[in-house]
Amino acid sequence: MSYQKLDRGQLIIKKLSERKNKVYIEKDHVPIIQKPASLSESGLKLIEQTALRIRLARQKERSVMLTFGAHTIKNGMAPTLIALLDEGWVTHLATNGAGIIHDWEFAFQGKSSEDVRENVKNGEFGIWDETGFFINLALVVGAYEGLGYGESIGKMISQEGLQIPEVSFLIVQAKREIETNSEKSAAAIDLVGVIQRFKLESGFMSIPHPYKKYSVQARAFELGIPFTGHPMIGHDIIYNHPMNHGAALGRTAINDFLCFSQSVSNLDYGVYMSIGSAVMSPMIFEKSLSMAQNIEIQRKSHIDNHYMLIVDLAKSDWDWHKNDEPPIDNPAYYLRYNKTFNRMGGEMHYLTADNRDFLLAIYQKLADKQTF
Repeated sequence: MSYQKLDRGQLIIKKLSERKNKVYIEKDHVPIIQKPASLSESGLKLIEQTALRIRLARQKERSVMLTFGAHTIKNGMAPTLIALLDEGWVTHLATNGAGIIHDWEFAFQGKSSEDVRENVKNGEFGIWDETGFFINLALVVGAYEGLGYGESIGKMISQEGLQIPEVSFLIVQAKREIETNSEKSAAAIDLVGVIQRFKLESGFMSIPHPYKKYSVQARAFELGIPFTGHPMIGHDIIYNHPMNHGAALGRTAINDFLCFSQSVSNLDYGVYMSIGSAVMSPMIFEKSLSMAQNIEIQRKSHIDNHYMLIVDLAKSDWDWHKNDEPPIDNPAYYLRYNKTFNRMGGEMHYLTADNRDFLLAIYQKLADKQTF
């Protein structure tokens, strides 16, 4: 006997254009030359030290990874993230499912961020057609194409549409490859089901993104730099839409996790920055580093020289670099993300700062465009 499940087909799904939004990207984005608002003297020294480590990492062709929570996108930091990509300072970006969504909504309609309290009360939160339809469809298509989660969305934005194959072609391909490439075969069948259920026409589906110059995902896709998405089932508004497809989410998300892990494997003498991500970043990092160490140990080597900077708003007077892990009666012990990263070897520092101030400061320091 299986448990009863909610039928998303019963939902009244409104057009995204009907939603009130709180952030407008053209008006609210942060220019790359804006002066950081508030950074301590010790914070500025730490940023200078981090910039030096980034320069050294790029000289050695080691990974420079930047992971962040959704607020980094919602706070209008796309221009700075794009500049870090364009100028070659960062080799890998990673965010959670909400960061992917905000970036897409900005590209698609130039605005994002709904009123959660009001819309939950009205039974409307997250139940918007275009966000759920297009992002989920891009993931189903991306899973068939063998892409990652962020890559699938970045491609749709950059190319302003999706290529929908012929059903007859997909069925033939699925039968032909069922024994030699079962993942491809299964993904093809999944796409057939979506095409038939939603009566999609084959060919190129045009999806204009008039504000795509603000999309970090699109720019990363165009540059061939990994921008990986790391979702958790049920965390994001796209799960509210009938187009949502669990198998496609799994296929694209595991591709991105393994891509992330590959970048971690190149982190010796590299730099890892985690901004405002208390759960996603430390959790995927520790598993990735463990796998990378496993392989390095087989090669008679070890990853020991990675530099980690963790940035968040929470205050901490504990010096994680000098004093290791705090005792259990110290409040700093319960900054779980710091504790996790501190256990990862290498060199770790923590900076209390707004993500806008940190990103502006590190970019301007790297680009020699300091305004602070």
